[in-house]
Amino acid sequence: MSSQLAASCIECDTVESKYNEAWTQFTIPSKDNDLDQCNKYRSLSSNDSMEDDKCYPQYFDNSETEKCNTEDFIFRDKEVTISNEFGIYCSDEWKLTLVGTMNNVGQFFGIPIGGFISDRYGRRTSLALGGLLAGIVGIIRSVSPTYLFFLAFEFLDNFSCSVLYSTCFIVGIELVGPKKRVIACSLITIFYAIGEIILALVAKYYQNWRIMLRILYIPALVHILYFWILPESVRWLLSQGKEEEAKNTLKRAAKVNKRKLSDHSLDKLILANRSKLASSTDGKFPIKEAFSNYFWRIANCSFCWIVNVLVYYGISLNAVLLDGDKYNNFMFIALVEIPGFLLPYVTMDRFGRRYSLFGYMLISGLCCLGTIFLSSDDFYTKLTLFLIGKMTITASFQVLYFFTSEIFPTNIRNSLLAFCSMMGRFGSMIAPQTPLLAKYDKNAPAILFATTAIASGCLALFFPETTNLILPTTMQEVNEIGLKKQPKTISTPM
Repeated sequence: MSSQLAASCIECDTVESKYNEAWTQFTIPSKDNDLDQCNKYRSLSSNDSMEDDKCYPQYFDNSETEKCNTEDFIFRDKEVTISNEFGIYCSDEWKLTLVGTMNNVGQFFGIPIGGFISDRYGRRTSLALGGLLAGIVGIIRSVSPTYLFFLAFEFLDNFSCSVLYSTCFIVGIELVGPKKRVIACSLITIFYAIGEIILALVAKYYQNWRIMLRILYIPALVHILYFWILPESVRWLLSQGKEEEAKNTLKRAAKVNKRKLSDHSLDKLILANRSKLASSTDGKFPIKEAFSNYFWRIANCSFCWIVNVLVYYGISLNAVLLDGDKYNNFMFIALVEIPGFLLPYVTMDRFGRRYSLFGYMLISGLCCLGTIFLSSDDFYTKLTLFLIGKMTITASFQVLYFFTSEIFPTNIRNSLLAFCSMMGRFGSMIAPQTPLLAKYDKNAPAILFATTAIASGCLALFFPETTNLILPTTMQEVNEIGLKKQPKTISTPM
């Protein structure tokens, strides 16, 4: 949300001055391979002699700097951002970081509440309500009159929409059988990367943050139609005892797919579900029992989420390694995620969830570790490790979503997925702060990412294997995961 700017020099500056002028070499110090944005060299000329031509190196002391007047900034491009519109420069740049923090705080509180709504009132309700509210809040945010107004609606935006991704994922795995689960969700999640590419294109051609927000958020209002066009998850309906609605959804699906579905098969499904619910001692929302019975599983899952989010965003911070247009770089990083989303389709059914998760986190950690032994001039090798690390941590994220969705029962599946995702927000809060470690040791961030990724990968081996198993409906079925061999085919329309 910030623009590239540089200090202005009153002795040399004219109305025709551009960002890069020859005189900047002796009037403005360099910082991080660019012009210092907030300081300039002290001028040796007096204000009384400003009419004379003083734009020469001998009139500046390059051993001493002074702060710039924020009214004299020159911008590299014509972007309109909250930085230059609300005057957030130099000593106030912490306000830009606070926007990112507020983004994560909104997700931290929104994810568990959205998960509760999804499990209690349905996947469709969660998607339609969350998307609609996010659209409204985003449009309001585009007319923010002040920084504080923008900050408040940044929180509300992420509070509203943070559950959309996980709920879409849950709907994907609940609408198909075990053998189609991986490919269905892989195709769904690819659109996340496509959305990032669209975001970069909009930001590139509409470099005004207000216009960009309106272009991105107005289509979100279409979510209200989900109440009528999106079928509710059949598994959720059955877990809530809504048998007629479940049967109607299956009949509609069979008609659309031109498949025959006999009444006998539906009756068999309903009877099996009644028996399952009758033998279950769970309530409709046994969240307390779940935390009591599966504490270590939830703890391991939460740690895995924290590490995945930390490494995912931590590696993304290294995008500065890529030269060129920042919008193209963002699209390039998004494109790398597409094979990352597809890799689990190749490995998860062949090697299992546990070994896939372990392998992807191990490779990502080793890529981070490898950068420690490379010199700063070895750009292409670092770039290769960066891309492999980003791709494998994306694949790890995909597997982790599957694991978290498959090891908990239907009636609290989204709530526990939301809880683990909420814990992952600690990782996204920590990631932007990791560059501070480099002040003490330039390799400290890479060591942190590597050690946590490898450690969490090893702990992933303690999860129960869920490959090709039917999704558990009750806590009793969850207890049986890993203890006995479940059937790998399904005898119902589900």
